[in-house]
This record gives sequence, structure tokens and C-alpha cells, in this order.
Amino acid sequence: MASRFDLVVFDWDGTLMDSAAAIVRSILAAAQDLGLPQPPEERARYVIGLGLSDALSHAVPELKIEDYPRMVERYRHHYLSGDTELTLFPGVDEMLAWLGASGRMLAVATGKSRAGLQRALTHSGLGAHFHATRCADECFSKPHPAMLHELMDEFGVSPDRTLMIGDTTHDLQMAKNAGTAGLAVSFGAHPVELLMAEQPLACLDSSVALDRWLRENV
Repeated sequence: MASRFDLVVFDWDGTLMDSAAAIVRSILAAAQDLGLPQPPEERARYVIGLGLSDALSHAVPELKIEDYPRMVERYRHHYLSGDTELTLFPGVDEMLAWLGASGRMLAVATGKSRAGLQRALTHSGLGAHFHATRCADECFSKPHPAMLHELMDEFGVSPDRTLMIGDTTHDLQMAKNAGTAGLAVSFGAHPVELLMAEQPLACLDSSVALDRWLRENV
């Protein structure tokens, strides 16, 4: 089968790494530390994938501007206290290895900071698989298309040859805004009904199913 996509871009949290629950716990704990109402888990899960400032302002609307630095510090304290215990979804390393060996360019577009992504890449051992990465503290946050635009420009790949894979509507909306295809996974942050409303190419319910879809369609 002829190659359909030359550039495959992955979200990180909830797509490659099983970290959504840890992010939710950290948001709730940070709100508690500041004496703020803990947001419903659904709201905390919804903001996963956004840049940290956007995520916290949406998750905890009671947060005052002057308290934002403290909220960020407490969130990072709770998240970093256990992030080295987080694991990749099953088969992710092997999936990335065969994709790279097939000649595709691989990239990450994430709501993480550069320091946070570098920490995750080092801990997970996945860094060598990726040809480029974009982070929310050096680019517009999702669903703005800037991350995908920059990656496509870097590799000279057109939107119709680019695939964005993610577990949130933010990922899929970014793909739409950039004119690329979007592929959803429902084992991360957002529920399947929200993902399907964005009309992705498909919505896969496990990393095994994602690997199989990529082998058959990419």
C-alpha cells in the first residue's frame, strides 16, 4: 500500500503516556493547597492538552491572576513528585520504532512545557524516535494550528500528508485548524462522544488498536 502520510504528529499526555489521571490529581491537589474549590474531575480532564496557564484558568476559574504563579508551583510540585512512575501505553515504543523505520517523520505537539517534555522524553526513552517537537511554552497553545504549521514547514510536508494523533478535542481541533487529518484515541483524557463529534478519521480504544490502524492506514 502506498504511503498516505509523511509526517505523523503525536500528542504526549494521554496519547503516548498514561498520565491523564496524574494530571487531574495534581490540578485538584493544587487547588486544595490554595484553598480553592476543587473542580469536578470532568472539568479537570477537559483541560488536559492545553498550555498550563490556559488549563489552570479554565479548570479553576476562581483562581485570581495574582495567585497564578503559586498555583503553577503547587501543580508542578504534585505532578513532578510522581511523574517518574508514569508509564507508556502498551506497545508505544515498538509502534514508534516501526513508524520511524518505515520512513515517516515523527513529531510531538504537546501542552507540556519544554522542560516537562524533555523530562518525559528522557525518562521514557522515546526521545530518539522523534525528529522534532513543539511545546506550549514556545508556541501558541492548542487548538491554535501554530505547532502543526511549524512542523510542516520544518519538514516541507503539506497538510494532506500530515496526521495528528491525540486524545483530546484540542488535538483534533488543532488538526482541523491546520488543515491536516486527525486521529483520536479514547484511552486518554476526553470521552469518545466528544472526540467523535470532531469527526476524526477514526477513534481507537487502545494503544494496540492504534498500532493496528496505523499499520493498515498510514
